[in-house]
Amino acid sequence: MDPRDLKKLLDDLHQQKLTPQQAIKKLKTLPYENLGFARVDHHRGLRSGMPEVIYCQGKTVAQIKKIIQSMNRAGHSVLATKLGKDSFRKLKPSLPKNSEYNEMAQTLVIEKNKQRKKSGLITIISAGTSDIPIAEEASVTAQLLGSKVETLFDVGVAGIHRLLDNLEQIHEARVVIVVAGMEGALASVVGGLVDKPIIAVPTSIGYGASFGGVSALLTMLNSCAPGIAVVNIDNGFGAGSMAHRINLLGDSTETE
Repeated sequence: MDPRDLKKLLDDLHQQKLTPQQAIKKLKTLPYENLGFARVDHHRGLRSGMPEVIYCQGKTVAQIKKIIQSMNRAGHSVLATKLGKDSFRKLKPSLPKNSEYNEMAQTLVIEKNKQRKKSGLITIISAGTSDIPIAEEASVTAQLLGSKVETLFDVGVAGIHRLLDNLEQIHEARVVIVVAGMEGALASVVGGLVDKPIIAVPTSIGYGASFGGVSALLTMLNSCAPGIAVVNIDNGFGAGSMAHRINLLGDSTETE
């Protein structure tokens, strides 16, 4: 349940479109539902503006299925991250028809309200093609939450002209997400070219000395360019969530 759902429920109750018993039934899973192996936080959307997200790595298919069913019963949109293709194949027969699986991003989305207008603009940049899966995870996340997203892929520092050719597009964004592995230099380059907040995402792409993304992470944390914040390695979801929250601030400014 998010603030809009709660407002509608209270309006319906006030206008006697709902009985108190029906309202209680809709609210009975708040603040969470105990499934034994998980306590699904149905109150999170009301508290923080976004529903609980299912991190699938380490969970069984049966556990993921039960969490999805719990969220569906409560009327939430569903986002599952790090969901492998084999797990999705086993889940698919139990999923509603509007389910959307992004194999590259390893995300599953079951969106409750597709008609909602998207806000502002987030531009997501990847250094290389190998970084696209994490960039896609960020894109899926931000779009589900309600942000308009554009992507710009394979514009890393090895061919910097590819980035410079697209600066006009980048400047139109409220927030920029930069996804890069290897040495992770692209975030610093973008930080020196634009005046927008930048969220840097190090990926685990790279040869041995990249240490599974630690090299890119340290480069981004040590950037001399101002206005860069850094999330954890391969955390496209975290970047998409933060970018969405920053993006919404632009809506507040425009209505003042």
